Amino acid sequence: MEVEFLGGAREVGRSAVLVDDALLVDYGLLTADPPQYPLRDPEPDAVVVSHGHLDHVGAVPALLKGDRRPAIHWTPPTAELARTLARDTLKLHGNSPLCPFSEEHVARLGEVEERQAYEEPFVVEAGGTAYEVTLFNAGHIPGSAHVLIDDGDTRLLYTGDFHTDDQRLVSGTTARPDADAVICESTYADVTHEDRRAVEDRWAERVKTAIWEGGTVVAPAFAIGRTQELMLVAEANDLTPYVDGMGIEVTELVRRYPAFLRDPEALRRATGAARFVTGRDGQRERIAGDNELIITTSGMLAGGPVHSYLPAIRANPTNMVTLTGYQVEGTPGRELQEHGRLAINGTVRPVSARVESFDFSAHADRGGLESFLDTYRGARVLVNHGDRCESFAAALREDGFDATAPELGERVEVSA
Repeated sequence: MEVEFLGGAREVGRSAVLVDDALLVDYGLLTADPPQYPLRDPEPDAVVVSHGHLDHVGAVPALLKGDRRPAIHWTPPTAELARTLARDTLKLHGNSPLCPFSEEHVARLGEVEERQAYEEPFVVEAGGTAYEVTLFNAGHIPGSAHVLIDDGDTRLLYTGDFHTDDQRLVSGTTARPDADAVICESTYADVTHEDRRAVEDRWAERVKTAIWEGGTVVAPAFAIGRTQELMLVAEANDLTPYVDGMGIEVTELVRRYPAFLRDPEALRRATGAARFVTGRDGQRERIAGDNELIITTSGMLAGGPVHSYLPAIRANPTNMVTLTGYQVEGTPGRELQEHGRLAINGTVRPVSARVESFDFSAHADRGGLESFLDTYRGARVLVNHGDRCESFAAALREDGFDATAPELGERVEVSA
């Protein structure tokens, strides 16, 4: 079995792995200015998507250009999330070179998609080979999956993004299927997560204190997963947030798939406690001037309603911005996190509001990665999806693993 890394190798973003030049796993984009797509435009016979985040599914409609119609396999939540993200990309970049697909390509998803359940093997025909593929709960966001590919000789496990600990929204992964080779994400390979409940308590306390002192708190959040997680944490701590942006639509979407949630009733309560922003009649301007908690997209400050709030609150040190997600290098969120400044309407301005980071990660940390991989000591490990893939692979080798960190564009042969 030959694996080609078209994206996501030694980087976070635009994940795309091509198996035997025929079966594509993920096809995402890297959130940057301008957006970056996988190295080349493959023509697979079939596609399997691990989960509905932009860096894994954001470019999938582009695979349906011309007369190309590869079958696309994913879980039901991922199918819905892919469409939501595609429509948002079209809104931001449609009819420009920055977007490689159109509304027509998004509509074609319905012609080729096949929705799959966890732990129910299905056969994928690609390149003359019948692969048995099985999806397992990856514990990252609703519908996220590990992808196990078996060609009859070799079993390849693509972890996708995963978490070994429970979150309020989804339960951590417990799946450890047999595999000869593992393509493993490493986003937080050099981090040890703080206890999640301690993070939640500190975030809630800082939010309450800022509001009590007369400030406004803006919590930029990924629409998929993080917005709902923060809503759940807020409700558990008697906070009634405003929620703005794509997270509103996504919240309603994931509630339609309760089997993929850890506690559907808790999300129902959190949804009932939140106040959803329409943006009409100057609503955002009024909210920004109140002492409120605002959970809003985008999580990396690359666009969305967050840009309506930050200019209004940036100059007052009583206000606060809580960064609750990974900030990819080159994004406005990373610039704010590291340098305390933000480009607003084309002008870089200092931000006097307090900026604090909280580790609400939906990824396994160093300990979680090692505990997961401990099952695969006899397997080949290919480290990807991280800023420090090489150092993590080196550490694994020191621990006795057959581990490497492939480069972008590299082809790797794996076997039983």
